[in-house]
Amino acid sequence: MNTIESDSKDERHEGELVVERDGFVTLVTINRPQAHNALNAGVIDALRQVVSACAADDGCRVVVITGSGRKAFCAGADLGEIAELTPDAAEAYMRAGQAAFRQIERADIPVICAVNGLALGGGFELILSSTFAILSSEASMGLPEASLGLIPGYGGTQRLPRLIGRQAATQLMLTGGRLSADRAHQLGLSPLPPVAPDDLLPSALEVARSIARQGPRAVRSILRAVREGQDAALDAALALESGLAALAIADDESREGVDAFLSRRPPQFRADVP
Repeated sequence: MNTIESDSKDERHEGELVVERDGFVTLVTINRPQAHNALNAGVIDALRQVVSACAADDGCRVVVITGSGRKAFCAGADLGEIAELTPDAAEAYMRAGQAAFRQIERADIPVICAVNGLALGGGFELILSSTFAILSSEASMGLPEASLGLIPGYGGTQRLPRLIGRQAATQLMLTGGRLSADRAHQLGLSPLPPVAPDDLLPSALEVARSIARQGPRAVRSILRAVREGQDAALDAALALESGLAALAIADDESREGVDAFLSRRPPQFRADVP
């Protein structure tokens, strides 16, 4: 893969994930091409563990998740694994998936999805749990569970309406329709316009590296302010923001950032972030 420099790459396999480290950025590739990168329980738990480990690692500041190949980011849940579950077993299975996606959503570092093709069902729900997504022009996404007599179970019925509105989300789920990359961008599911397939990983990694150059404590504080503030009353959210801003002002990281700005030099932020 030519998007990671070979002399700095640290690659390992976590089950059906390929994990590559390049500086402060970790690239995680779901590597189940024979199943269009579908999510089984093992892959979901491995994703949770990798993101959790990265968030606790001083040397990692951003995670990028993608799928192997160009056809599919993730085609959804592994239907063969869930087909024979009893109601009690199915509820435990879904709750475990929800907990994993919730942990990814609440990670202390940004998690970016680089969406390279189909993102259906659980694959789309993984995107909805991420910090944001960058889309290939060939990407398409949807929640087609109703066409199988199922419903989304990893948070899709709750996160999608919060992001694009109740009516648009409900229509998409009830019809099993798909969003093109352009339409997903129009609806706010990606902050950037779709890019050519060959440009997807370079673009996602450049965005990740840009974030990694910022103050790591500041990035974590922004994530916390947004995450906790969006579900709070405005006065409580503003109090949270002012408290975090005050801590940032008094921190060595901001002193370095301001001094670097005044000295017209790049800042040298420390990696040891609690």
